[in-house]
Amino acid sequence: MSIVEMKVPVIGESISEVTLSQWLKADGEYVKIDEPICEFESDKATLEFPAEASGKLIYVAAEEDDLEIGAMVAKIDTSIKAPAGSDIPVTPQVEAPKAESPVVAPPAPAITSYATGHPSPSAAKIMRESRVDAANVKGTGVDGRITKDDAQKAASNPGGSTHSITTSITPIAGVRTTRREKMSRMRRTIATRLVSAKNNTAMLTTFNEVDLSELMAMRKKYQEKFVEKHGVKLGFMSLFLKACSNVLLEMPSVNAQLDGNEIIYHDFVDISVAISTPTGLVVPPVKNVESRSFSEIEKEIKVLAGKARDGSLALEEMKGGTFTVTNGGVFGSLVSTPIINEPQSAILGMHTIKQRPIAVDGKVEIRPMMWLALSYDHRVIDGSTSVTFLVKVKEQLEDPYTLMMNI
Repeated sequence: MSIVEMKVPVIGESISEVTLSQWLKADGEYVKIDEPICEFESDKATLEFPAEASGKLIYVAAEEDDLEIGAMVAKIDTSIKAPAGSDIPVTPQVEAPKAESPVVAPPAPAITSYATGHPSPSAAKIMRESRVDAANVKGTGVDGRITKDDAQKAASNPGGSTHSITTSITPIAGVRTTRREKMSRMRRTIATRLVSAKNNTAMLTTFNEVDLSELMAMRKKYQEKFVEKHGVKLGFMSLFLKACSNVLLEMPSVNAQLDGNEIIYHDFVDISVAISTPTGLVVPPVKNVESRSFSEIEKEIKVLAGKARDGSLALEEMKGGTFTVTNGGVFGSLVSTPIINEPQSAILGMHTIKQRPIAVDGKVEIRPMMWLALSYDHRVIDGSTSVTFLVKVKEQLEDPYTLMMNI
C-alpha cells in the first residue's frame, strides 16, 4: 500500500490556521490528482484544496475542524486504481427493517353520567358570583356532581392543587424551535477584529449631512454617455471614493495609521470598500484611488464585489488599505457609527438618501439628503481634523464639478 499524506499547505504570511468547511469528495471515493477534495475557510477567503495524487481518499479530519498549517487533512491510497468508467463503489447502506410498533390497547372509558361535572343549584350560584369555570372544578358528589362545598373551596382556594382555577391559554401558532451552529472562521475573525477596534482605539464619530442635488443631476445628465463610453455605470461609490482621496492627500493624518509609538503616513490612497457576502463582510481595497479615473474605480469595485460574493478573492486582493468606506444606505440605514477597520485610523459611513425639507436661501426646499459619519481614532486624528475632513468631503460632493476638476 502506498499512502500520500495530505496536509494543510502554507496559505499566506498571516494565516496560521484554517477551518475545513466542506468535503467535496466522499470518504473512500476515488479521486484524481489536482481534483479539489475539500474547501478551507481562512480568516479572509475560502480556498479549494486539490488532491496531490490519484487514488482512494481516506478522511483524517472532519468538517468544521480547525486545522493548523501542516496538520493532516486526509490520506490517499495510490495503490487503488480507478475502476473502469466509475469511482470506487460504495457499499450501500441497507436499512434494517423497522420493528412493528406494539399494539397498545386503548384506555377504558371513564364512567360518566349526566351529573358528572354539573354543579348543584347552590354551587352554580357561588361559581357564577366568583367567576369560577365548572371545567376547573372537580366534583366530589354522587357521580362526580359539583357540590356547594366544592364550589366554595374553588372560590376561596384558587391556588389549591385539587380545585385550582386556571385560565385557558390559546396555543401559539407556528414552530418554536432553536438551533445551534458553530461560527464560521470568517465570522469569528470579524468578531475578534471588531471587538479589538472597540477596545484598543480611542474611537469617536462625527456626523454631517450632504445635499446630493447637484451630484444626482450630474449623474443623470451624463450617465448614458458614461455607460456608452466605459461600459459601466457612474455610481455613487466612485464619486465618494474620489472625494475622499482628494481630501486624504490634503489631510494625511486621516490616511495614517498607528504603529507602536510611531505614526505611518502614506503618500498614496488605498480605500477599502466594505462588501457584504453570504459568509460575512469583507473589505478589499481599491488601490491608488488618487490616480485612477471614475470609470477605472467603478470597474475595480465591480470586479472585487463579484469575486467577494462568489468566494474567489485572492489573499493579495484583501491586503492593505489606508482608509475605508462603507455604505449602509444600500440596506436602508439612515445613520450609524461605523467601526474602524484596524490598523487604519478612520472609516467613512454612507447612508440612505432621503428627501427632506431643508432651508435654502431662506426658503424651505425638499432635497435629497444623506447623513455622513466619520469614525476615527482620536490618538491619531484630532477632533478638529475629523470635522474639517468631513466638511471638505461634503463640499466636494455638493459641488461635483470641483470634484471632477480636482480643485
